[in-house]
Amino acid sequence: MAEILMIEDDLELAEILSEYLQKNNYNVTIIDDPYLGLSTLNTNKFDLVILDLTLPGLDGLQLCKEIRKNNNIPIIISSARHDITDKVNALENGADDYMPKPYNPQELLARIRSHLRRESIKIERETPQNSDFEVKDFEHEILFKGKALSLTVAEYDILKYLINKQGGAVSREELIYNCESINEDTTNKSIDVIIGRIRAKIGENPKAPRYIHAIRGIGYKLVF
Repeated sequence: MAEILMIEDDLELAEILSEYLQKNNYNVTIIDDPYLGLSTLNTNKFDLVILDLTLPGLDGLQLCKEIRKNNNIPIIISSARHDITDKVNALENGADDYMPKPYNPQELLARIRSHLRRESIKIERETPQNSDFEVKDFEHEILFKGKALSLTVAEYDILKYLINKQGGAVSREELIYNCESINEDTTNKSIDVIIGRIRAKIGENPKAPRYIHAIRGIGYKLVF
């Protein structure tokens, strides 16, 4: 499940958007203070930021600029300010999108999906060249140390997702909701079984793993 940080001081609107996004399998953290929002982003893992411009204590344009200094996360501006100058400044200060309020939550959902899809493609293209793993999408195979692994569709999707996360921790729920071949009714235990099969196929000792590490209380990460 993708993690979204919403920095918005209109808590009624934030709750409405959050409920809608959560129904569509997105986890939303709402922060109404810009400084706390920046701190939360720097200390937690998020996939996308929804940012209001009119915030107490710090203008959203400046906050957008501060976020972009150290983070390449997609930023969608959600603002009642319709002036073209604000739109231009937001984009020039690092925003990826600008949505004037009011808008339909369906449009916000579509834009979130679009940005996360592009981010996923970018991550895939940036897979480290010195990795022992290589994803070959056209052939629908994954090479391990230059040799193609014999994987089921579910094993392929999970291993590819772990590779594309480039060492980031991935929850079992995130794997269930983001791997097309995995049924949404799949249990966490089933994910553990599939991970075990992948480990066996790369000759990994689960008690002393070199590549796929279990993260207590979260899920797994793949270390290159």
